[in-house]
Amino acid sequence: MAAIFSPSALLSSSSSTTSPPPKPPVPPPPTKPHLNILPTKAQLTKLTTTLAATALATTILTIPPPSLADSPYYLYYGTAASAANYGGYGGNSDKKASAEYIYDVPDGWKERAVTKIQKGTNGTDSEFYNPKKKTEKEYLTFLEGFRQLAPKDTVLNNLALSDVDLQDLIASAENVKSEERKDEKGQVYYVYEIDGLGAHSLISVTCAKNKLYAHFVNAPTPEWNRDQETLRHIHESFKTVG
Repeated sequence: MAAIFSPSALLSSSSSTTSPPPKPPVPPPPTKPHLNILPTKAQLTKLTTTLAATALATTILTIPPPSLADSPYYLYYGTAASAANYGGYGGNSDKKASAEYIYDVPDGWKERAVTKIQKGTNGTDSEFYNPKKKTEKEYLTFLEGFRQLAPKDTVLNNLALSDVDLQDLIASAENVKSEERKDEKGQVYYVYEIDGLGAHSLISVTCAKNKLYAHFVNAPTPEWNRDQETLRHIHESFKTVG
């Protein structure tokens, strides 16, 4: 006798033996994206300023400060001692304290010792020269008993009376310039520029303390053309003090 199965029984049996479909894999949670945070304009400005300050400080620390020894000139203090008192100040005297005039001397120039005879004949008080060309020089003369300056032409001619080189320079001059100027204290200076045959001369003359001071800067024409800036500087540096 055949067994009779109902559809419900087949369905029931089939349902009980069939496995449920697998669940799809769950994806991992999305990771948060990495954000590149750019510095603001203010932060960049601050960083630039800090770096610049650091570089400047490094430069200041590595570069040595300027030294007074680097100057191409040094200051000479002249005492204008008379021939009778020549050498009376002694080697230990303070020339700065007793100075009557000053002027600049180029570094490397040599001082020429002034003799008592020179002081007595033309009043030379000090002299410096360029050792590479001894006729390139500066020197100062003074004469006592002058309360004020005479006319400019008269002063120059009187200076030439005791200076043979100046006489020759004036006699051969192609051009002689003269002017009057005053310093910050109102003191009057006569300034001369003589362009002679083969040589050039700058002269400053003034009166102070009952004395006439004359400062000379002389150079042959080739040296004048080469060193004109230096020679004009030392010419303009002369002044009386006290």
